[in-house]
Amino acid sequence: MNNTEKRIVILCHRAFNYMLNKTGNMLIRYRPKDVVAVIDKEKSGIFVESELGYGGNIPVVENFEACKIFKPDTLVLGNASQGGFISDEYRNEIKNAIMSGCNIISGMHQFLQDDPELANLAKKYNVTLTDLRRPPKPPNFPKASWQDRTIPVLLIVGTDCDTGKMTTGWEITHRLKERGRKVEFIGTGQTGILLSGSGVPIDAVTADFMAGEIEHVIDQCPDDTELVIVEGQGSLTNQYYAGVTLGLLHGAMPDYMIMTHDPGRPEDVTDLPISSMKQVMELHVDLMKNFRDSKFLGINLLTFKFSDEEAMSEIEKTEKEYGIATTDLVRFGDMNFMDAIENELI
Repeated sequence: MNNTEKRIVILCHRAFNYMLNKTGNMLIRYRPKDVVAVIDKEKSGIFVESELGYGGNIPVVENFEACKIFKPDTLVLGNASQGGFISDEYRNEIKNAIMSGCNIISGMHQFLQDDPELANLAKKYNVTLTDLRRPPKPPNFPKASWQDRTIPVLLIVGTDCDTGKMTTGWEITHRLKERGRKVEFIGTGQTGILLSGSGVPIDAVTADFMAGEIEHVIDQCPDDTELVIVEGQGSLTNQYYAGVTLGLLHGAMPDYMIMTHDPGRPEDVTDLPISSMKQVMELHVDLMKNFRDSKFLGINLLTFKFSDEEAMSEIEKTEKEYGIATTDLVRFGDMNFMDAIENELI
């Protein structure tokens, strides 16, 4: 999605919360002036601030019909169902939005443009259907160009899904740009691609091409780039999503990594005990040893379940235990976290 001003409504029935509405929430956090309403029949009548703790008085409404008074021009699917399928309920909302002249942006694996009814309806009403998860065509196979690469790469990783990898990468990118650094952000999921306007939907890429697609995008970065930041996905210790994590790791061949972790989460998203940061960090470093000496520069914690005092205590304990810069960027800002990253660029 380009950065021209829009009037966005976010569709997320039964998913408007801190965890499930990831794409929608990032639009609310980083492009709040563009978001006119959220659609969730279970929480209609509230303002987003009361649910997320940010976003102000953006209203939550029952259905697309109820948001017409805000004159939206774009409907974004704010959450992705498991498997990425579009339900009949969402389909009806999408059809209503198309017939009202709204462009549709989806991060589902089920593509809008491949649906004859929706495609014909979009053509009739002169609107655009955007499938963020459509993989590149033709695909790019790895060339091991990392061996001759001169631009350093920073990969964001985590102990689980939904630990703030996209947010961490986006925050680091913009904070470094504010310091005058020439930084490129590579989105690898629908949210990162939507915010940045480019990237690779890694979980939609055939496994043999995962590493090659990331390598290819890194190779396209301008020669004067000081740091490439790659959005992470999944976790090496997650039984469902470890495959995309490994593909990203071998595609990015990172010089540096940042760990993300939710210390208030005893179980991962598959209901198994969550792995320790120590275990996950050692796994990443070990997997890189055959290729390059990659190291962790910092840890960004997701502390929204804790009070301010508890969160700061967790940050201080983690920094002491691991000996690297630790913070919650969104909640507490840089601390010494950004300095630790920028010092590697000097």
